[in-house]
Amino acid sequence: MKLDDIKKLQQKKYRAEFGHFLVEGEHLVLELQKAAEYNPLLQRSQLYVTEAHEQWQSPFKTQVISERQMAQISDTKTPQGIIAVVPMLESAAPVATGERAIYLHEAQDPGNLGTILRTLAWFGGLRCLLSPGSVDPYNPKVVRASMGAIFHVPLELEVSLESLASRFPRIACLDMQGEPVQSPAFARFDCYLFGNEARGVPREQLTSLHARPFTIAGCGAIESLNLATTVSLCAYELKK
Repeated sequence: MKLDDIKKLQQKKYRAEFGHFLVEGEHLVLELQKAAEYNPLLQRSQLYVTEAHEQWQSPFKTQVISERQMAQISDTKTPQGIIAVVPMLESAAPVATGERAIYLHEAQDPGNLGTILRTLAWFGGLRCLLSPGSVDPYNPKVVRASMGAIFHVPLELEVSLESLASRFPRIACLDMQGEPVQSPAFARFDCYLFGNEARGVPREQLTSLHARPFTIAGCGAIESLNLATTVSLCAYELKK
């Protein structure tokens, strides 16, 4: 891929056009290399490094570029001198036996999504479904916040709320009014639905999905929990 095209991958429309995204920094590239050991798609990644990383050990096709060229394709103010161009990872594979789905409705914050992916990778057995209107998971801010977890979590994009009923017989949602997540019943669902950071999920759609409400009890001093925190607490309860 030409350097001019790599630079374009900082924008969502070009990521969609070329089917690739950028991974920058030593830690993320190391995580990419680990994941590539068992994912043939990731083995097609390409690596671009400056002279400082010329001896970097990698299974990928590697090209040495100047620091000026690195600055042009980097998304950070102080480039680390190592960037990979990676095929997108969207998975349309069926949900594996015992695997649960975490559905995010119009999640907007890149940091939240990156943290959620990190949580799902930590606990395992969880895939991430994103609704239309959600933040792009290949946004560089999401990739960085995920700390490499994006390579380890099955990911589906543009999944409509309406499609959940035909895929998942048992759907749970988080609501201010519901059973406690500590209830044994909380672990008996196939899909867990989380709403937009500010607006949640339209009540009529929750009703049509017959989603069973659960809540994380608090002292009531504030109105709500951060989305990433909510998902983390629920994932912990599911894996206890």
